[in-house]
Amino acid sequence: MNPGWLTQLAPAHAPPPPAVWPPAPGWWGLAAIVLALAAGTLWWWRAPRWRHKRAALRELRRIRTSEPDLQASARSIEQILRRYAMAVFGRERVARLTGEAWLTFLGTHGGGLLAGESGRDLLSTAFGGRARDRRSEWLAGADGFVRHRQRRAREERS
Repeated sequence: MNPGWLTQLAPAHAPPPPAVWPPAPGWWGLAAIVLALAAGTLWWWRAPRWRHKRAALRELRRIRTSEPDLQASARSIEQILRRYAMAVFGRERVARLTGEAWLTFLGTHGGGLLAGESGRDLLSTAFGGRARDRRSEWLAGADGFVRHRQRRAREERS
């Protein structure tokens, strides 16, 4: 054997470091999942009908917990109902409704508790008339009106 043949070999060296690009297939899958979740969250957050519903329900919760004045509560509930109805059903359909026509509209679209005497008391109290405390009925009727579309969609799917 020739002892010089080992000296003719190249010096030992480490393999090159792994490349950063392109990533492994698992990272591509993770990136796709993260992008899909971000797009879904953005769509959910920006969807107008849900955004209006969330805002209306948040305002009703605020009135339920922190509004001590009966007339201010009635006025706030009436304004929330009006704004929500105009946003969801359109200004042309809702803006000219007043009195019994407005209460009938609320009753046919989920606010059944506001279609009768309770609704008349709400309007009377909101616009400076006699103050009869039916705040829990007003809030329940307003809540039913705001949530009505979602309930009807669930029933149609079943």
